[in-house]
Amino acid sequence: MFHPTCIRASLPVAVVAAVSMALLGGCGGSTKTVSVAGAPTTSSPATTPTGPTTPPTTSTATGPTTGPTSGGTPAGTPATTSTRTATAPAFAEKEQGAPAAGGLPAALAVVRAHGYTASDTSDYHPGQTLRVLLGTGSHSNDGYDKQAFFFVDGRYLGTDASRPSAQISVVSQSDTEVTLAYRLYHPNDPLCCPGGGEAHVRFQLNNGRLVPLDPIPPASSTTGTSRQ
Repeated sequence: MFHPTCIRASLPVAVVAAVSMALLGGCGGSTKTVSVAGAPTTSSPATTPTGPTTPPTTSTATGPTTGPTSGGTPAGTPATTSTRTATAPAFAEKEQGAPAAGGLPAALAVVRAHGYTASDTSDYHPGQTLRVLLGTGSHSNDGYDKQAFFFVDGRYLGTDASRPSAQISVVSQSDTEVTLAYRLYHPNDPLCCPGGGEAHVRFQLNNGRLVPLDPIPPASSTTGTSRQ
């Protein structure tokens, strides 16, 4: 049998417990999620670039790769390629109207080195491929000691003949051809007065070589005409 005082003391506790359980039951056993319109979601959206995208650059070597060298070039470095063009012969590459390196002064020096002097330079045409200078023997007392000196773009080719002639003149010339006139002597003609007429000889440049197209008269003769 309970004492009345004990019942009164425990009653408020039981009531409070009952009220608390009722309140919990009224709110429901599950948790509600409230969504507010316009609120951002918790997931992070993917980043979208605002400008144009650039594709990755791929380097392609166009030539063979070189191995390690003593100069420190690493293996796998693309080799530098260059284009080489074969050149034409020198006389085909000249610039029309322009003298070659050295020009007339160099040609005069060649004539002097062979013991001759070219006093008249009007026959030397710097704009031509084939050029000529007529020289007179520097030690000749009478002046009847002449040779023709040929040049290609300023490069010395040689003389018209191995032995000199008494009198020579330039009749005509073009870019690759020179015509010389030789005064001809009979066996008893004095040097001043040749009586055998003239012989014209054409000298032509052919593949870098000077070729006489006509017979060169002999340097001397006891029966016919000659250059001396």
